[in-house]
Amino acid sequence: MGVAIRRAGEEDRADAVRLLDEAFMWDPVSAWVFPAEEHRRRRHGALMDAFFDLALGEGYIDITEDGSAVALWWSVPAAAPEAGGGSAKSAGSGGGAEADGPALLRQAVDPENERVELIGRLTEAAHPTDRAHQYLHMIAVRPDRQGEGLGTALIAAVLERCDTEGLHAYLEASSARSRALYERLGFGVTGAPLDLPDGPRMWPMWREPREGA
Repeated sequence: MGVAIRRAGEEDRADAVRLLDEAFMWDPVSAWVFPAEEHRRRRHGALMDAFFDLALGEGYIDITEDGSAVALWWSVPAAAPEAGGGSAKSAGSGGGAEADGPALLRQAVDPENERVELIGRLTEAAHPTDRAHQYLHMIAVRPDRQGEGLGTALIAAVLERCDTEGLHAYLEASSARSRALYERLGFGVTGAPLDLPDGPRMWPMWREPREGA
């Protein structure tokens, strides 16, 4: 049986942000950004809400019809680094060269937390800018529905379009488990792994469109 997927909109914000907050609360990267658990519980949802808002502006959001899984995608054009091509990767600029995305995100979410800004700068530096691509920023599946293939279905739907239209795709894996999943979907590690200071490792991953798919 196929998974019913639709494009999410503003009306889905509350449910999608709640799902993202729940799914990523204990993610290694989230735990690094908000190392104190009590503080993470207070501010993590605000970060997920900001990411939802940015995805609406920079790309699109896919959600399963029953709301059990959601994926945030950016449509990133090719651009020279000095022209702000990493704006989508900075997880929050939305304003190209005129805006400092990581700094704006920190100010909006948790002004005293420099890690909110730092992770944006580090991942921005690793993000390819020479070719247009679809960027999978986040994907979340409700904990009690994990293992049913919902996340794979969300990703595969976009990758099918990438293959048809000759589009590249990019993401960062935040765990060895997710890295293995993405490798099965055709992604490969590109460049050096990103080691967060005193924190977990992330793997930038790139996927070429598959001819004849």
